[in-house]
Amino acid sequence: MEGWDPQRIVVGVDGSEQSIHATRVAASIARARSAHLLILAVVRPPEGWWGIVGSPPTAEALGDSLSNAQREVLDRTVEVVDLDGIDYETAEDIGEPSQRLIEACSDADLLVVGRRGAGFLRRMVVGSVATHVVHEAPCPVLIVP
Repeated sequence: MEGWDPQRIVVGVDGSEQSIHATRVAASIARARSAHLLILAVVRPPEGWWGIVGSPPTAEALGDSLSNAQREVLDRTVEVVDLDGIDYETAEDIGEPSQRLIEACSDADLLVVGRRGAGFLRRMVVGSVATHVVHEAPCPVLIVP
């Protein structure tokens, strides 16, 4: 696109193969444009994840569990995607994924997400929010199949 020069790209990751592919696409664009890449894992706190007969976890236990899950997703993504020569950072957030991704794009030039996530993480993280961010993001959105 002539005249379009993205300098800040956000990619939402959830550990699925689709989000890995989306990160590869985002990294390719960032490399070609010398843009900064933010790799963001957003987890929605699950309702009732402790089961019907269990008791709710402490806030600390829930926070630790979600943070560990996010860190695993980010570590795996950074491990399998070629990020050499790219100015990038990783970040974790907890909340409603589409809203957190939209907020992270307040000064971004492009948001990249996979079309859908995988399994349990699909419900917790990015996958199902692609449609929502397309309509609400303050920047162009690239949905990667």
